[in-house]
Amino acid sequence: MRYHTANAPPTAEGALQIAMEELPITLHDARVLVIGFGRLGRALAPRLRALGARVWVSARRHEQRAAAESMGLGSEGMDRLPDWLCSYDLVFNTVPAPVLGVEELAALKERALVIDLASRPGGVDMDAAAALGVRVIWALSLPGKAAPVTSGRYIKNTVYHIMEESDL
Repeated sequence: MRYHTANAPPTAEGALQIAMEELPITLHDARVLVIGFGRLGRALAPRLRALGARVWVSARRHEQRAAAESMGLGSEGMDRLPDWLCSYDLVFNTVPAPVLGVEELAALKERALVIDLASRPGGVDMDAAAALGVRVIWALSLPGKAAPVTSGRYIKNTVYHIMEESDL
């Protein structure tokens, strides 16, 4: 298992920790959107659902949305994000490309929390968020912060696997 795959669970757990610390409501019964359904989205969404959140996934590709639906999650395409963002209490972004710009941020429910889990350049227009008063937490490097021992073990194992594969 490569590090970039292995780090999804500690990132998801760290994201849950941030959400529970920062939200004035419980995750149970909260309406939550996970933007992106790659490795991290697939690790995060079921954990949110297990805590009783009502979870939707927004993804570009039909097969990603179908996978989310097969897990009992709601799904939406990326093309109409501003039309339905107003209903979520919490939005997690996992896409490392601009997805939440002025139009999308303006459509958010009042007091919604956005947690950007994407690596640089991130997916949230932070200047627009500040101007609109949208609360955004850009949670970089979560595996090392949330679970440093586990994360370190994953990095070590990845280095060993790369060395094995390269005959070093």
